[in-house]
Amino acid sequence: MSKNIALITGVTGQDGSYLSEFLLAKGYEVHGIIRRSSVDFRERIAHLEGTPNFHLHYADMGDSMSLVKLVGKVQPTEIYNLAAQSHVQVSFDAPEFTADVDAVGVLRVLEAVRTNHLEKTCKIYQASTSELYGKVEEVPQNEKTPFHPYSPYAVAKLYGFWIIKEYREAYNMFCCSGILFNHESERRGETFVTRKITLAAARIAQGKQDCLYLGNLDSLRDWGYAKDYVECMWLILQHNKPEDFVIATGVQHSVREFTDLAFKHAGITLKFEGEGLNENGICVAVENPANQALVGKTLVCVSEDFYRPTDVVNLWGDPTKAKNELGWNPQTTTFEQLVELMVRHDMAKVAADAEAAKVRTNLAEYLEKGIVK
Repeated sequence: MSKNIALITGVTGQDGSYLSEFLLAKGYEVHGIIRRSSVDFRERIAHLEGTPNFHLHYADMGDSMSLVKLVGKVQPTEIYNLAAQSHVQVSFDAPEFTADVDAVGVLRVLEAVRTNHLEKTCKIYQASTSELYGKVEEVPQNEKTPFHPYSPYAVAKLYGFWIIKEYREAYNMFCCSGILFNHESERRGETFVTRKITLAAARIAQGKQDCLYLGNLDSLRDWGYAKDYVECMWLILQHNKPEDFVIATGVQHSVREFTDLAFKHAGITLKFEGEGLNENGICVAVENPANQALVGKTLVCVSEDFYRPTDVVNLWGDPTKAKNELGWNPQTTTFEQLVELMVRHDMAKVAADAEAAKVRTNLAEYLEKGIVK
């Protein structure tokens, strides 16, 4: 029996780390691409380094030669292209970089496979995005819903989606796109709104932050658990024919709902008052008597700084095709469970960070007094 060999771009990210764990558990040989940097961003996969069948390689989505050489060396049977500049707001600040990685980067992966004559043996999964729907034309969105990208990120990802489709039809390659709706976890980057919310709730509950500033609280999203979504990525490549699938929960919530639930799990009850830029989240009750001073204070404020030039406000996926054809369960982890999991993690993180800071402060004082040499 031939061995399953997976090559993952974006292996250091949220999805890459969960996918690596998932594939290793299935007996895959897993290879991940990392970029050379003076700062180490491998904390999500640090626990996997040294694991048999897990290997890391230096390459870059902007360097076609490095991809060609690596694909030739690894000879993967499956490629999961998860690498991207994936922050929508950042794509307005760095549109050219976003286009190079998120659009042309997909083409480089496809050509690396063709250059190494692996068209018939290597399946390719492309991480597409619900942002393709952008200024949505219907709800919920499925595989047949028209695209209307509404950010440089979405426009770049649209190229990636269509070039995958073109190579599938032109060269008969097994390449597919998973149209991923928002998927979160305790490994989500701290600049993304969900993690920003859960960290702020934990910090405010522990006296480390005064207020959380957010953008449009009315924005609606379909939020799932990233650990569940990587299973669907794998199922797409195990399907009997290459097709594109929406990966979503089919359930929609607002940023306000996410915020309210996150604070509840941190032991704080909020009441939202006002509208638009004048809306505030005010603390009306606390579970921990030590936080009684928070009652009556404004803990959540809306800031125009976090509004986007063009804002997508209504993303809601229809996972019927993935459920029926792949047998995937999008509700393995519910929205409520997801938020609780993230807050519980961040409550522990904030407490651990505070303890570590205390140790450093004490050590500095001891060194200053000459107690420790």
